[in-house]
Amino acid sequence: MEIATGILLGIGLAASSGFRVFLPLLVTSIASQLGYLHLSPGFEWMGSWIALTSFATATVAEITAYYIPWLDNALDTISGPLAMVAGTVLTASFITDVNPLVQWTLGIIVGGGTAGIVKVGASAARLTSTATTGGLGNAAVATSENILSFAMSILAFVIPLITALIVIAIIVYLFRKFSELKKKKWKFFRKEKEIEEIYEDT
Repeated sequence: MEIATGILLGIGLAASSGFRVFLPLLVTSIASQLGYLHLSPGFEWMGSWIALTSFATATVAEITAYYIPWLDNALDTISGPLAMVAGTVLTASFITDVNPLVQWTLGIIVGGGTAGIVKVGASAARLTSTATTGGLGNAAVATSENILSFAMSILAFVIPLITALIVIAIIVYLFRKFSELKKKKWKFFRKEKEIEEIYEDT
């Protein structure tokens, strides 16, 4: 597989990992089983029946857990690093015919970085839902994440370029949102300091 195609696939699947850790691994395992793709040397285990069964079980458990009110936010803490690992492994598994150092460096930067950013955005959406609805809206957030993870996993194989462009647009949007929030917090902090100074002067 060409490096460019591998990176595009990795971006789409890594973003999918940011929503659900094991679902893109399951889709990749199924695609390998069907002969739709050939994994890089050393990653053939992802296409084995044992891996398929393990990913399927983990996927069902993960999806179910996100519908348990108190467990969903706790899972975000654990699944954050796992999403980055999954994104790294998935991206590296599609990059062939390169030095292992380059392979894993691209896997970490492209795959791990993408998965991490998307995961932060998803976690922020769940925390907002918890704060504004008392957790009642978290089920809708979880359902949206499931759909996005599955859709992006499929589209990454069917139209990798377009999927990668969509992911990049999502990342740019998240960066802008985080930047706006940071500016608002800074302005709020400055106002508090000004008020404190006024009270001190009086």
